[in-house]
Amino acid sequence: MSMDAVFKALGDPSRRELLDRLHARNGQTLGELCEGQDMTRQAVTKHLGILEDANLVVTRKRGREKLHYLNPVPIHEVADRWISKYERSRLRALSDLKKQFEGKTEN
Repeated sequence: MSMDAVFKALGDPSRRELLDRLHARNGQTLGELCEGQDMTRQAVTKHLGILEDANLVVTRKRGREKLHYLNPVPIHEVADRWISKYERSRLRALSDLKKQFEGKTEN
């Protein structure tokens, strides 16, 4: 797996939306993934192909249907390589501090 392919795949908001939908309910057909999208079926198919090439989505045939499943391993590998070296605990503390500050200033 190429991390470049993973970053390319994650770089598009439509593909991130498809991953979010699979995270919410794994094992969807192309038709199910097309529902409620502002894209053509062909566009969804193209995005799924890029996600499959990056190994972020895997498929399994069930009869005449092709089911799509989220594969979180590449995302974990990216997080492990890129985020952990920037010390997650410090980033989490800064994020918490930012949220607290923003919450206080909204009043």
